[in-house]
Amino acid sequence: MLDQTTTISEIKTRLRSFVEERDWSQFHAPKNLSMAIAAEAAELMEHFLWVDSNKSGSLLQDPEKAIQIREELADILIYALEFADVAGIDVAEAIALKLERNAINYPIEKSRGKSLKYTEL
Repeated sequence: MLDQTTTISEIKTRLRSFVEERDWSQFHAPKNLSMAIAAEAAELMEHFLWVDSNKSGSLLQDPEKAIQIREELADILIYALEFADVAGIDVAEAIALKLERNAINYPIEKSRGKSLKYTEL
């Protein structure tokens, strides 16, 4: 599977089959999936803990570290897509709507080059 050729729907279907084959649906309530996302995000962050921000990208140059980071990201995305599937959320629509809201909250002329929250602009 590659980004350029795989739809979100295809990934959701593949994940659903994987979960159903193992009878894991019983464990995949929105609460549990949301907690799994947070736990996996913490595991991803752990790779960058105590690394200087400017040097954090260099971790990806280490082949073994890059594999570990890719796998943590995959875990986050898997749980996020499973959450969306269980909750009946259309991911593409949710992203589009959030980008629209962000465009309103973060107008280019006020937010360009700034990392402030929209309430502080």
